[in-house]
Parts: sequence; structure tokens; C-alpha cells
Amino acid sequence: MDLGPHGGFILAAYAFTALVMAGLVLNALRDRHAQRRALRALGDDRR
Repeated sequence: MDLGPHGGFILAAYAFTALVMAGLVLNALRDRHAQRRALRALGDDRR
């Protein structure tokens, strides 16, 4: 696979995109955990 003279830029763009996507997934998982914890705490307060 020959990417030509712009191969470095192309690979860097793909690497940056993968890093951003991984960050978004990790942020969503962290937020999901926080929301579940908040809902559990809210449910405990109602009893």
C-alpha cells in the first residue's frame, strides 16, 4: 500500500481520529457510570 508523499499526514490523521474516538467512548462510559451512581443515590433517598 503506497500512500504517496502524503503518507505521514494520512497516518497521523487516522491516528488522531482513533485517539479522539477512543476518548469519546471512554467519556461516555465514565458518564454512564456517574449517571447510574446518581440514580442509585436518588432511589435510596426516596425510601
